[in-house]
Amino acid sequence: ATKATKCNDQSSRSHCVLIVRFSKTDVATGVTKAGALHFCDLAGSERLAKSGSGDDPALLREAQAINKSLSALGNTMSALVAGGRHVPFRDSKLTFLLQECFTGDGKSLLVCALSPESDNVNESVGSLRFAQTVSQVTASTKSRCQTCGDKLGCKADKTEAPGEKRLRSKP
Repeated sequence: ATKATKCNDQSSRSHCVLIVRFSKTDVATGVTKAGALHFCDLAGSERLAKSGSGDDPALLREAQAINKSLSALGNTMSALVAGGRHVPFRDSKLTFLLQECFTGDGKSLLVCALSPESDNVNESVGSLRFAQTVSQVTASTKSRCQTCGDKLGCKADKTEAPGEKRLRSKP
């Protein structure tokens, strides 16, 4: 969704997440491997006074929701960098959707768009600080079972039913 603000005629009013899942089966061994690509276009954070979103109740609610989810993403990235026991993936739908990007065998790439305008320097610096935090994230392999590659809590020693093929991946 887009709507005009004082900063942008077509301001993005939401995040866009596209998840493409795929799998392949080795015909000779019957082993199936699966993966996913996550494409996420984040709506930019807003300073209400600068964008004028505080003047319109609908824009204000959208801006608050955008800023809240971006804040949750920042908290999640900081927790991953710190290496603590708890990572707040469930604090927002955005972080919950992106959880597998930052755990297990996940790999991530951040493309950060910056404004060349001098009056947007604060937003550009904020984006660069966020990118610096994200660049320090190292995926934790503790969320995957070393036997079968499924999320921890799986029944790796479960006997497979006839014709059932379990997901297997390299640890």
